[in-house]
Amino acid sequence: MKYIIAHDLGTSGNKATLFDEEGRLVCSHVAAYDTVYKEGNRAEQDPHDWWRAIVETTQSLLRIVSPNDIAGIALSGQMMGCLCVDKEGNPLRPHMLYCDQRSVKQEAEMAAKIDPLRFYEITGHRISASYSIEKLMWIKENEPDIFRKTYKMLNAKDYINYRLCGVMATDPSDASGTNAYDLNRWQWSEEIIEQAGLDLSLFPEVRSSIDVIGEVGAGAAKETGLKVGTPVICGGGDGSCAGVGVGCVSPGSSYNYLGSSSWVALTVEKPIVDEQRRTMNWAHVVPGMLHPSGTMQTAGASYNWMVNQLCAFEQQQAKTIGLDVYEVIDEQIRKSPLGANKLVFLPYLLGERTPRWNVDAKGAFVGLTLGHTHGDMLRAVMEGITMNLGLIVNIFRNHVPIDTMTVIGGGAKNPIWQQMMADIYQSEILIPNYLEEATSMGAAVLAGIGSGLFKDFSVIDRFIHIQKRVTPIAENVEKYKWLMPVFDQTYQALTGVYTELAALKL
Repeated sequence: MKYIIAHDLGTSGNKATLFDEEGRLVCSHVAAYDTVYKEGNRAEQDPHDWWRAIVETTQSLLRIVSPNDIAGIALSGQMMGCLCVDKEGNPLRPHMLYCDQRSVKQEAEMAAKIDPLRFYEITGHRISASYSIEKLMWIKENEPDIFRKTYKMLNAKDYINYRLCGVMATDPSDASGTNAYDLNRWQWSEEIIEQAGLDLSLFPEVRSSIDVIGEVGAGAAKETGLKVGTPVICGGGDGSCAGVGVGCVSPGSSYNYLGSSSWVALTVEKPIVDEQRRTMNWAHVVPGMLHPSGTMQTAGASYNWMVNQLCAFEQQQAKTIGLDVYEVIDEQIRKSPLGANKLVFLPYLLGERTPRWNVDAKGAFVGLTLGHTHGDMLRAVMEGITMNLGLIVNIFRNHVPIDTMTVIGGGAKNPIWQQMMADIYQSEILIPNYLEEATSMGAAVLAGIGSGLFKDFSVIDRFIHIQKRVTPIAENVEKYKWLMPVFDQTYQALTGVYTELAALKL
């Protein structure tokens, strides 16, 4: 039996997972690391902490199987970061995370040089401080000594690959998260890099996500316990790897991750260009494919806020009768009719990305009356989250048909939510056997294909199986068609209020 090691190098820690050649999950191990948050919307991590997590988790897996039986290793990693390294691959400063927003000045400078719509058509993304190239521009301006020593800018998984095999490279999915990659030509954009005042040499070679870019070296083998010569596959960004892990690998397939934040993503052959730039395009880890997505800031996070702030009684009741608190909450929601008796909740508790792109957006209950119940408020929260995601689905539906939607993440477990998604998305909802392993499975598939253990991406059928299908209810679909425009108009009516609230000096 041959095995694959897949690492999911995330924001809070690294999860190492061992899969066998039949696609069975053997075991996994997690090692956490810290993020340092500073004033000015700064967020950084020490890349040496990543390596320690890789070493710890790999050693743990190799207590289960022999290093001789590992066919290959691949990583998925957090995206849109910026790590400056010298020629020897030594980090020159902490890594700037995707959520680091210090480079707003550089964002404005880029917008003044390149038409924002043209930029979007080239990269698939808005000009934003969230992305790597704007962060590198900030380093050039504010840390010139660091910048002069910089040989390459890497993302998280690229640095670990270098530590494993000594090769500096990235893949199209991570490259497309830098805001410097041309999705139409599948190469770095000389135009954007030049306008940013940077040199093309700072950006690593782009290799296919399934390429073997090197072999585990003696130093890495000694630290991790891996065998010298074990193939290291290029891997990909976590969002695109999750697409593989949920089976979204062929044109026209789609999925929805429903966690603290949430996104809807597709696999297509050409970029989906939204004139309002509400959605994004990424390169897929599936060679030649693209992975458009729309991301919502606070989906599960809004639900968790509801549980923590509005459901103290349900939490106490659950303890008393020995039930899961979510079961008690669901009973309250079932007592409220579809539409929550005309109560609307706007789930913008941390601003919003898709489809609003408004950092000042705020949450709100609109339509409250003395006749509304606690259950109405709980249902309104769930409906507000789902309708916002439904707006994203409808943006994509203007370009491609969406008849089925695979749903993963913690929220996918809830039967009320499953039916609500089917009715609002007007799609059959598919629930797979694994809801939390998509990113690791995606990396495992890349490792298996790259090492020759698997033939192609169709192997994902060994890993995942659809366990439940939920179809839309025609009557509910019609009612949500009436409610969705009201939900959208409610947000539009409050945009001026959001701006005024943000400007208040209290």
